[in-house]
Amino acid sequence: MRVLLDENVPHDLKATLVGHDVVTVQGLGWSGTLNGELLKRASGTIEAFVTLDRKLEHQHDISALPFGVVILRARSSKMQDLVPLVQGILDALASLQPGQVTQVGA
Repeated sequence: MRVLLDENVPHDLKATLVGHDVVTVQGLGWSGTLNGELLKRASGTIEAFVTLDRKLEHQHDISALPFGVVILRARSSKMQDLVPLVQGILDALASLQPGQVTQVGA
């Protein structure tokens, strides 16, 4: 699965998502792009978007997107808080459907 990590997710998470083709917002040169435009740009290029932005699903119509969204619920964006979520992320990606939002974490 082709996965896009939002710019608020550390690049180090990329290496933990084994079995997926993971790219980053920064790697695509899209840093600073507002969420609406970012979601448009990502359409047709990814199958999943991983973010720490808990407001995203309330600000945009995710159901209309051709990819799914995984929202990470962690204490911080530090790897020490995200590593415990890796298996949950992998499980979410395995069943994620276009237009679906899945939350991982507490």
